[in-house]
Amino acid sequence: MRIPPLGAPYPEGVEDQLAAMMPPGVPPIGLFRTFARNLPMTVAMTGWGSYELSRHLSLSMREREIVILRTCARCACEYEWGVHVMFFADRVGLTGDQLTSLTHGSAGDPCWTDARERVLITVADALHDTSDLDDDLWKTARDLLGEAELLDLFLLCGWYHAISFAARAARVDLEPGAPRFADARP
Repeated sequence: MRIPPLGAPYPEGVEDQLAAMMPPGVPPIGLFRTFARNLPMTVAMTGWGSYELSRHLSLSMREREIVILRTCARCACEYEWGVHVMFFADRVGLTGDQLTSLTHGSAGDPCWTDARERVLITVADALHDTSDLDDDLWKTARDLLGEAELLDLFLLCGWYHAISFAARAARVDLEPGAPRFADARP
C-alpha cells in the first residue's frame, strides 16, 4: 500500500462523503477511503462517478458492467475488477464463461452471442490499445449504438482507466472476499 486508506474515526466531512458514495449500510471500500485523503478531489469526482453508475447512463447496467470489467481487466486492475464482480456480476447475469472471457478472452469467444455486447468489448479493447476506433469499428459500433450510448461508452472506458490507474499506482489492498483474476479461469 503506497497511500493507506483512512480509517475511522474520520476527519470532519469525510464520514458523510464516504456514506454518500456507498449504498446505505455498506461500509466504504478501500479505494474510496484512499481517495478521501484528498477530500476536495473526492467530492469533485463523486458527481461523475454517480452518473457512471446511475440509471441516467444510456447503457444498460449489464452493458455498463461488461465495459467496466473489460476495461479493468485490460488495465490489470484486479482491485476494481473484483469490486465490480462482487457487487454487480450476479445482478446483471454474467456467467462464469463471460467473466473468464472479459478477464482473459475476447469478444469472439462463443459466450458472446449478442452483437451489442461483442461491440462493447471490441470498442473497450480498441480504446485501451489505440485510444481510437478505426473506420470499420466505428461503422459497426454506430450501426448498433446511438450517439448518446457511444459517448457514454467512450467516457465510461476512460473513467475506469483513471480509476484503474489510481487503484494500481496507490497499491490499494484488495477488498476482503472480492474475487481475484485467478477465480475467472476456465
